[in-house]
Amino acid sequence: MTISDGGPHVKADAEPTEGTTLSLDDGDIYVCQDGPRDAPVLQLIHGSASSTRSWDALVPMLTRSHRVIRIDLLGHGRSAKPADRSYATPDQGRRVGAVLDRLGVEHAVVVGHSSGGAIATALAEQRPDLVTALALINTGPSLNAFIPSESAAIEPAQWPPTDEQIRQFASTGFSRAGYQIPQELLDEVRAMTYHTLTMTMQATRYYLEQQALPDRLVALGKPLLVIFGADDRRWRSSSAADYRTVPGANVELLPGLGHSPILEDPPRTAVPLLDFAAIHATISTEHPTDGG
Repeated sequence: MTISDGGPHVKADAEPTEGTTLSLDDGDIYVCQDGPRDAPVLQLIHGSASSTRSWDALVPMLTRSHRVIRIDLLGHGRSAKPADRSYATPDQGRRVGAVLDRLGVEHAVVVGHSSGGAIATALAEQRPDLVTALALINTGPSLNAFIPSESAAIEPAQWPPTDEQIRQFASTGFSRAGYQIPQELLDEVRAMTYHTLTMTMQATRYYLEQQALPDRLVALGKPLLVIFGADDRRWRSSSAADYRTVPGANVELLPGLGHSPILEDPPRTAVPLLDFAAIHATISTEHPTDGG
């Protein structure tokens, strides 16, 4: 394990942020940890064309009671972006599990935003021993819930895109036009390759084509929280009700927020998430195999 940029940055009443890079068989994965290292684990998984930084405003609200682990998925952020590796949703889930194994985590509440929720589901399918509960934030349950977008697509010849092209491409990710996307997230998109961007987006579509998420989650039998910005412009917010087929599922609609409540209103997003995690989080016995 090698230390990369990202830490330490000391926060009041919290362990310092620890940023590390883990070398997995199919590429280097950037990992950062916040909060008490002996607290129950929350594993956060970002969506397509995003990174660990999408959680920055939410993390301080979670670390008083949890060890928060974030990764940049392969192809994103500060992780490797190989052209000859799979970006399929189950493979991304497998890598999240490998990272948690390397950190000595035995149990985690796994939280996914947007397509990160599909990856969280794939991880739970592969590792039911590891995932104690799932929280999905604005994760479309099926392709029937998708809202076709009129935003301009980015063509290969336009890569890397300008800030304005990225803003137009990502505009439906927020409840209102003119939302100022943080510059660091614009930079993260531009740091991707066109291949990794398109492959990760196609992977989510294929995973949902194979089976809708509520059907997968019924089979898993895991505690489930669904948080949905009621003004989502990518997925019909009414589709959040589809998750109620999962026994015991808790569905929370957040009025006035769009596809990215973790950025638009972190405090409102944190409330149901913390309530859910307080019930289902479990302390892991840490036996890191590579530094931790």
